[in-house]
This record gives sequence, C-alpha cells and structure tokens, in this order.
Amino acid sequence: MQGHTDGQTGTGEGKDWIPPRVPGAQSPSQAHQLTTRGNTMATATGAASGTTTGRGITVVKAVFFDFMGTCLDWHSAVARALPPGIPEAARSRLALDWRQEFFSELHMRSRQGLDPEDIDATHRRTLLRIIGQPQRAHYGLRHHFLEDGSGGAAATAVVVGAAGIEGIVGMEGTAGDPLADGEDTGWPVVEKAVASWHQMTAWDDVLPSLIALREELGLELFVLANGTTRLQLDLVRSSGLGRSLDMLFSSELLGVYKPAPEAYERALALVKARPEEAVMVAAHAYDLRAAKALGMHTVYVRRWTDDTNEDMDLVKRENEHFLGEGGMRGLVDAISAMRPKLS
Repeated sequence: MQGHTDGQTGTGEGKDWIPPRVPGAQSPSQAHQLTTRGNTMATATGAASGTTTGRGITVVKAVFFDFMGTCLDWHSAVARALPPGIPEAARSRLALDWRQEFFSELHMRSRQGLDPEDIDATHRRTLLRIIGQPQRAHYGLRHHFLEDGSGGAAATAVVVGAAGIEGIVGMEGTAGDPLADGEDTGWPVVEKAVASWHQMTAWDDVLPSLIALREELGLELFVLANGTTRLQLDLVRSSGLGRSLDMLFSSELLGVYKPAPEAYERALALVKARPEEAVMVAAHAYDLRAAKALGMHTVYVRRWTDDTNEDMDLVKRENEHFLGEGGMRGLVDAISAMRPKLS
C-alpha cells in the first residue's frame, strides 16, 4: 500500500500524483466481494459485458465520486481567500452564495446543451454577478474586490449591468473589456478568490475510506465531476488523494456536464463497466438522481456546505444509502450492504 497523508492538511507524499496500483483479482473467499442481482436497468453505450459469477450475479467493481463538496472541503479554502476586510461570517455566507450561483449557472449551461467551459471563467463570472448586482445581498462588499492587493484601487469605475459587473474603466482611464465571458479581470483580489477553487483539503473521513475501498474490497475508484482536468490535477495534489484514485473524469474531458446522462454513460464506457456494476457517491442530490436513472447504485454523503436547499427526508428516500454526520466513515459498510444474500 502507498503511504498516505492526513486528509485535512493535504500535505506529505500524497501531493505527487503517482498512478495507483490496480487491485489484483480477488479470491472466491474474499470476505467483501460485492455483488448485486443482474437486473440491468440501462447499459452504457459501448460498455463491455458485465462481470458475472456462475450464478448470474453481477459484481460491483467501480465507484465514482463527485469531488468538490463530496470529497473536498471547498468552503474553508474559498472563505479564507476572500478579502480579509470582510467579516468572517460575511465571508462564509458569500462563499456559500457563490457556490449556489455557480450551480445555477452550471445547470443553465447543461440545460442549453452548451459545451463545458473553463471552470475559472464560470467562477469568475458568477462572483462578479453576486457582488456586482445592486439587488444582491453582497453588493455592499464589491469595493473589497476592486483593489490592487495593496489597498489601492484596481479600477476607478465599474460598469454594472443586468448580469453584474460587466466592465471597468482602468487606472489609465481607458475602457476595460466586457467581463461577460469570464476572462481574467486583472484584479488581484478577484483572481485570488478564483484561484482558491484549485487548492482544497479533503474532509478527514475521505482518505481512510478510499484506502479501505481499494484494499479491503478491491474496487476501482474514479472521480466523475464537473470542471476541468487542470482543476482536478491541482485538487488531487492539494488534497493528497491522488494515490487512492484510478482516474479523473472531468466534464471537460467527457465533453458534457453532469447531470446529462452522457456524462455517466461515457465514463462507464471508458472503464468498461455497466451501470449496475458501478456506484455513484455524491453530496449533491441532482447528481445521484441522474446516476440512479441510468441504473447506477447511489450513496448520498451529507455535507453542511452543499445542498442547502434540498429536502433531506426526500434525499434519504431517493438513495440506497444516506451517510450523515460521520461522512464517508460508513461508506465501506454501505457498499458492502449492496451485496445480496446468496443462501
């Protein structure tokens, strides 16, 4: 087994992403062989035939994880990167609202069938929207972001439109380019906040669970998340989770956002797994609803930072397993429980 790091600090050997060993074949007497009845609800296009036992039982062999929120504490990193002149409670609220605005934008793009864009552009545009629209609760904080990092002004005037901050008049008095496409603003405070999404630590229950899933159950573990490959590479380094993961699937790489069915189907096809052979683990109900509709197993992980507007009683009923206060500490047992009794 590879050495690992503390999931909260993200320091040590785990920062260098070394391709993990693929678990060897499990013996018939392996205590935790995972199986499920072979009732195929949907088949990923191009996926190979599922692994079955002589009794027609389909073996669960792959676990897909959402990343930010599910495995990673995005809130601490982002709130810490926001301007220090903003009170701590206000920074926390701003971070939560920024995240919600990001999801609104992402779902809009998914519904419209738009190609995945650089996640930095999405984060930049949504931040400028929530601090730049006069009707927003955070509008009074906008001056904290329009500085050059040393307390001086980065812009002498700001153009505010229906979409939020759309342009600037710079220190030289020349008109800045519109910001609607999410390009680099040149404002150090804004860019520091955007960059914070690339530097997160893992929740402390995550790394031990990944290790147990690989070593005790012999499962292959994948990230399946919206964002860019560059983002995911940065996050496996900062979190120290890279050695416990077999592959990173981003919406950029797959060419489509979750929750579009194609995102899950393409990932399944690439690892040659059928839906009933795979488990989706996420802290987002929309993600698991889409995975379940394809026939994947689902495990919901409750995180206080995400799904703040979801009805948790409904979420509990919708999923095979709901992991609450302990986070992923119950994940090995939850996935093991998907095995039917063979007597």
